[in-house]
Parts: sequence; structure tokens; C-alpha cells
Amino acid sequence: MSDGLTIAGKTFQSRFLIGTSRYPNMQVMLDAIDKSGAEIVTVGIRRLHLNDASGENVLGLIDRERYTLLPNTAGCFTARDAVLTANLAREALGTDWVKLEVIGDERTLFPDVMGLLEGAEALVRDGFTVLPYCNDDPVTCKKLEDIGCAAVMPLGAPIGSGMGIRNPQNIQIILDTVQVPVIIDAGVGTASDAAVAMELGCDGVLLNTAVAGARHPVKMAEAMRKAIEAGRLAYEAGRIPKKLYATASTSMEGRVHA
Repeated sequence: MSDGLTIAGKTFQSRFLIGTSRYPNMQVMLDAIDKSGAEIVTVGIRRLHLNDASGENVLGLIDRERYTLLPNTAGCFTARDAVLTANLAREALGTDWVKLEVIGDERTLFPDVMGLLEGAEALVRDGFTVLPYCNDDPVTCKKLEDIGCAAVMPLGAPIGSGMGIRNPQNIQIILDTVQVPVIIDAGVGTASDAAVAMELGCDGVLLNTAVAGARHPVKMAEAMRKAIEAGRLAYEAGRIPKKLYATASTSMEGRVHA
């Protein structure tokens, strides 16, 4: 792609961020991550055995020289739990980067906005580079930016739903409202969903289930990579405006008359 994704002063050539859960096995996970071309890999701290150096541990398999680990606070329902989890990740992994999740409802997995803002403020104050998973709400995204978050990551649809970008108008308003990178997080189901996100002007896409749960995860990882690249190029190229009626692609000048 013609440019990279810059977060907190660090530039990545790939705009694809990929997760590590729910794969059929570890080898499929590694192959999918490799085929995705992603440089940022997110891991759930609550499900890791941090002291286990065996081959079954995700941390023992991910090449830290090749990939930037982005620990997340998945499964946290309070700001306090999320902050504690982020600090455990910093101590164990030696990174100040964290994908902040504060869940407000167990059924929908929608974020708890009040808890998210509280957690983000505490972590930014403690020197973390915070990438918050949030609602597709321009007001919340602006508040997160003002707190000092390095990016905002609005959902396209509920986590794992595969419903795609349900509210592109809100995403567009978010893009017009904040200056930090906007990364779609959650809801992408297939390659066309990822392309839509990028065509809107999003800076990146973070996904997990759409690849891990696909019939062929490695092929889907490649499809997502290509869709994200194509969507970004289309955004940079600038689409033609939509019109109700036809516009001839060939000039009417010089028509043959019988």
C-alpha cells in the first residue's frame, strides 16, 4: 500500500490487526497470521498461562521480533479489572500497549462507556498506549481521543456476529470527528466487510472470529489481507459519485446516423 498505519509514532506497513483465539489448533493460527501479513497480533491476557513456556502457549509461538503484541483486556467488566489486567500484561510482556475492553453486557458484549472512559483515563495517566474497543459513537470516540488514546476502535457490529458494518454513517462521522487512527474492531464477517471499512476511510481493521471460525482460516486470512489492501487503494483513488441515472462512458460525439 502507498502508506502505512501510524499509531503513537510507530508505523506499520500492514493495516490488518489479527487475533489469536478460537483457531482449530496452534499451527492453523500461525499459518493464518503469516498469510494475513499482519504486524500487530492481539492476545487475551486472561486466557494466557504467562509462566508456561511450552509449545502450546501462544506467547511461546509468536515471534516477538516479527510481530508487535497487543495484549487485550477481554473479559473485563469493570474499569478496575481492566486496569489490573493491563498492568499484568505490562509486567509480563514488557509492553505499554493495550487494547482496552470494558464490557457492559454479557449477552451483546457491548462496551460499558462509563467504565471504558474511566479505564482509559487511568491507563493513559499511567503511561500506556491505549487502543480502546468502543461503540460506534462519535461522542465517545472524541472523548477517548481527548483523554489521550492513541487510536479509537469502534465496533462494526457485535463481537463475533459477522454482520459487517451496520452503521457506516456513524463510522463516517467518527472519521470526520477525530484525528487519531480509526480501526474497525468487531463484526467483520468476510472480505467484503473489510473492504467496506477501508473504503469509508478507516485506518485499519482488527478481527479474529471471521478468520479463526472460517471453514479455511488460512485462505480467509489471505482474503482479508487483500480486501483491506484493495479497500485502502479504492479510498485513496476516490470513488465516482453515485447517481440515479446513467452517464455514458463513451462520448455521444461522432455518432453514426443511418
